[in-house]
Amino acid sequence: MQILIAALIAALVFSQYLLWIAEDGVRQTYALRVAVQAQTEENAALTERNRALEADIKDLKTGLIAIEERARAEMGMIRQDETFYRLLEQPLPPSITRGNPAQLVKPGTPTSAPLARPAPPPTKPASPIRPRTAGTLERRE
Repeated sequence: MQILIAALIAALVFSQYLLWIAEDGVRQTYALRVAVQAQTEENAALTERNRALEADIKDLKTGLIAIEERARAEMGMIRQDETFYRLLEQPLPPSITRGNPAQLVKPGTPTSAPLARPAPPPTKPASPIRPRTAGTLERRE
């Protein structure tokens, strides 16, 4: 009888070892589950990025609007009939930059929106685009 009890205890200890400590036990299963979840999230993000790139490629192949947008944003080009204004920001006085951020906008004073390039007049979409040059303040027509 004692041999049977010793064998059952040994079998119980061995099964617990296999369940909790061995390579294919609970810990490894949990680690693999976490790794699969992380990989699934990464794949979803990459799939979304691929969809955006495919849409961008399709726009560049078929339409002129995407090409014009890229030329304006990345290469700094404008159309022949546009006027380009470049406004440089002046640095804030040292007393304001080191002071309280609440000093930047005082109550009761109107806030000014950042100046942007004026909207281009409606033109033909096939008009050529030319490069702009750098400078402090430019006006081209």
